[in-house]
Amino acid sequence: MEAAGRVTPNSNDVNHGLARAVDAAGTAARNAIESASDAAPPLVDRVASGAHQAVDRIAGAAGQAVQSLDFKGEQFKVAQERVFEQCRSYVRANPMASLGIAVAAGYLLSRLLGSR
Repeated sequence: MEAAGRVTPNSNDVNHGLARAVDAAGTAARNAIESASDAAPPLVDRVASGAHQAVDRIAGAAGQAVQSLDFKGEQFKVAQERVFEQCRSYVRANPMASLGIAVAAGYLLSRLLGSR
């Protein structure tokens, strides 16, 4: 039925229009998914590469720090042995002065620690 010049759409026309709209939306979604999946691997590769580079830089810095600490530790050990040997030589060369210094240091320490 047509009322006063209006054309009512046929239900088949509406169904076909909806089917075309659904197909178009599905095609657009598939295209978007394919574009995203094509773009994802390079992005993931770049992120992974950046992470690997950061880890490598941190590992390199840590390795250098360990080497530096090892070197400084050896230097400290050598300096400690040198000071100990100098003290030993002084005590052997000046036994009475060394004894006086030891007694004075002991007295001062006892006064400082005893006053607490």
